[in-house]
Parts: sequence; C-alpha cells; structure tokens
Amino acid sequence: MAANPVQNADLITSAALEEKSKLRRHFGRFDIFFFLVCTIVGVDTLGQVAVEGAQGFLWLIFLAIFFFIPYGLLVAELGSAFTEEGGAYIWTRLAWGRGVAGVNAVFYWFSNPVWIGATLALLAVASVQNYIWDFEDGSIAFYSVGLVYIWFSVWSAILSFGIGKWIPTLGAFCRIIVIGLFSLTTIIYAIQNGLNFPAAGDFSPTWGAFIALVPLLFFNFVGFELPNAAGDEMKNAQKDVPFAVLRAMVTSILLYGLPILAIICVVPADKISGKGVSAFLDAVDTVFTVYGGAADALIKIAAIMFILAVVSSASTWLMGSDRSQAIAAIDGAGPRWLGRFSSKYGTPLNVNMVSGILSTIVFLVAVRIGEGSAANAFNVMIGIVLLFTTISYIVIFPAFIKLRRSRPNTHRPYKVPGGMAGVWICGLLTTFWAVLASLSGIFPGFLAEGEVLSDAWLPEGVTRAQYTTYALVAIGITLAVGIIFYIVGGKTRSDLVEDPDNPVAGD
Repeated sequence: MAANPVQNADLITSAALEEKSKLRRHFGRFDIFFFLVCTIVGVDTLGQVAVEGAQGFLWLIFLAIFFFIPYGLLVAELGSAFTEEGGAYIWTRLAWGRGVAGVNAVFYWFSNPVWIGATLALLAVASVQNYIWDFEDGSIAFYSVGLVYIWFSVWSAILSFGIGKWIPTLGAFCRIIVIGLFSLTTIIYAIQNGLNFPAAGDFSPTWGAFIALVPLLFFNFVGFELPNAAGDEMKNAQKDVPFAVLRAMVTSILLYGLPILAIICVVPADKISGKGVSAFLDAVDTVFTVYGGAADALIKIAAIMFILAVVSSASTWLMGSDRSQAIAAIDGAGPRWLGRFSSKYGTPLNVNMVSGILSTIVFLVAVRIGEGSAANAFNVMIGIVLLFTTISYIVIFPAFIKLRRSRPNTHRPYKVPGGMAGVWICGLLTTFWAVLASLSGIFPGFLAEGEVLSDAWLPEGVTRAQYTTYALVAIGITLAVGIIFYIVGGKTRSDLVEDPDNPVAGD
C-alpha cells in the first residue's frame, strides 16, 4: 500500500516545471538590496506626506516602528525559508490553498498596472511638463510622454534579469543622489533663509491626519516581498534575502525621513503644492534657488533623476508582481497562456504585455476622469490604487503565522526574534495595518472630524458617492476576474507532480 505524503497544495503543475526551466540565476545580494530600495522608496508620494506637515513626519516614524520593522522581519523569515519563484503567491498558496492565493494574486497584480497608468505615468507627465518641456494638458505631447513612460517600463520588465536588474540599480542611485542633494541643499537654504521648524503643538497627533495618512504611508512602506517573486532567479535566497531586507529597512527609513523632515523644517508650507503630482519637485524648486544662476540647470537635472526614479519604481513592481501572477497562472490559478515565460529572456512576456495594455487603458481613463488635468486624475485614482495593494496584504500577512505553525520543520535560515510570541506580534501588527489601511482607503475620512465619514478628506472634485462607487466597482471587478482565472486554470492544475527542486513535502 503506497501513500503519497505530499499534500495537494505542495504539488507543482507540469506547466510550471516547463516554464520554470527557462529561468536563469542572475539575482545576487546587492542586486536584491538595490531592488528593494527602488521598490520601497517611492519618490512619488514624498511630497504628499510632507504637505501634512509635522504630523506627516510623526506618523511616518510611528508606522516605521509599528509596521515597517515588523513587516521587514516577517519577510526576512518567509523569503529565506520559502524561496520558490512566485514569492507572496507561493506563501499564500502554502498557507491557504490555490483558490485563495490565486484570487489574491490578481489583486496584488492588478494594483500595479492601475498605479502605473493612473499615477506614475501622470507624475512623469507633470514632471516633464513643469520642469523640462512645457506643453498643454491633453495635447499630443501630453499623451506621448505618458505612453512612452508606460511602455519603457514594460520593456525594462521584459528584459532578462541579467540586464533588467540594472534599471532598478540605476533608479536606486538616482533616489540616493537626488534625495541626498535635496537634503544637503535644504541645510544651505536654512542657513540663508532661516528654519521654518514647526511648533511643538504641530506634532500633537490627531485622528483625522492619522486616518488620512495610513493608506499613503502603508503604500510607501510595502514591497519587501517583491524580490522573492524571482526566488528561483536568486543566486542564494536563503542567505541573501535576510541580508538585503534588514539593510534596506534602515536605508528606506532614512531616505523617507530625511527629505520629509527637511521639507517641513525649511520650506514654507505655501511653497509646496498639496496636489500630490509634483510636490517633491516643488520643494526642490524652492530650495535650489540658493544656487543662483545655476538653479535652472540643476532643477532640470534633479527632475530627470526624479523621473528615472519613477521609471524604476514601475519596473521593479512590474518585474515582481507580473512574475507572481505568471506563477499563479502556470500553477493552475489562472489562464495557462498568461504564465508563459520567454525562452530568450526568461521573463513572463505575456503578462508583461497585458500589464502594459492595462496601464495604457487606465492612463487614458484616468485623464478622462480628471477632465484632462494630471493633478485631478492623480487625486481621484490614488486612493483606489492604495486600496488594491492593501487588500492583498490582508491575505499575505496572516500566512506568516499559519506557515510557522503548519510547517515548523521547514529550514529557516533567519527567524523572527521572540519565538511564537514574536511571530504573533509581527503577524497581527502587519495584518491590523493592512485592514485599517483598506478601510480608510474605501472610506476616506473614516471617523475623522468627529464624523463617521468626513467628506473633507475626499480627493478634490469627487463626491462620496463617486469615490465609493469607483472603489467598490474596482474591488468587484478584480474579485470576479480572480474567480474566473481560477476556474479557467482547472485544466492546468489537473496535472500535478512533485517539484524536484522544492521538496516541501518533507516538512
């Protein structure tokens, strides 16, 4: 009597074995570090946090302690213990099964084409428009810049990791240089013009600012798990992931905290746009006046580096989330064709192209929703983008607790300190923030201003009914697509075999 000890959730499909044979190991320790810096430090939202003043900095530090650090420790363990290609999809599959993981993978993936099309492309357009080349909203140049941005990002994700990884590395250096130069320049600006340091009372926490900033700060801080989407392309995931995650944690806090503190302490509030599209460059424009006649040239250089940083954000998230969705597809939780990898590049070509098409559609729709204005479109869509991201983490974070309990014998090169108490603390804290960020994303102004729902926190030009409709329709469509994908993947998951490279059944 032969018994198969391998649980159904541990098996791999024949399709996955076929596609994963095309992968190549290009991803080393320092590649992962720069990839993480590029993924986590989003220059697109620095200005939005800074315009909240002292409370923006206060809540940034608060979430760094009570969310970002536990989150980093959590991923350092998961990423070094469960190293298979697919990252968060694999973790949730092992914890909750293919059905839940497959639907969640669609939420995780969908957020990125929406983010790139509705926010990053518009941010790139506004940066070029305001600081490099002036053109009208809705003009041919307006659309051309947005579309070039989207499809350059897609092309960079299609390239082999051996080549494509240099784009995140370049983006990380651009972040470090432009943020470092800005921080240094604010000191010079302060010497010449005096400090604009907030009063002590400005740091007093308020619920309204907290609930408004939670989704934004949550969105700023997520991305630690993304390199693990390329787990089978890493040279030594078990050693390199904890090293890169723990160092990127410290670097990211500094790269967020220093420029935001510099902005609120030096730049007058009326000199920074609160629209969100180019608030950071507004601050750069203000402090760079200390360079006199050279200011215009330096601002253009800073704007170019800023745009390269924004391009690299899109590239890293496409590289990671597209791989997760591709693995879900060839694992039987989506259409088989969506998970095909290129034999030439070793990258998920089909899902990359679909992401580009979705980003293009969303970009065109976002401009239409914003009545041709990049600023209005940004504000309408940012909350929905954050919502897509946060919902997926409600499933990912509890998987950490489940896997420590259900797979205690899995080799873990790194473990969260504190035993099971530490596991529960990290798992519950991160899940709590994901739930709270999702609620405040669906309902902006949740319990703010002494009201159940305060309309004062809605994006400009959007009614409560409009915003809620956008959010619920987006959730409903994504959920439906995830279920349809799982149904379509039935044929693929009917052919399950043991994975010789990942003998997880030995737990």
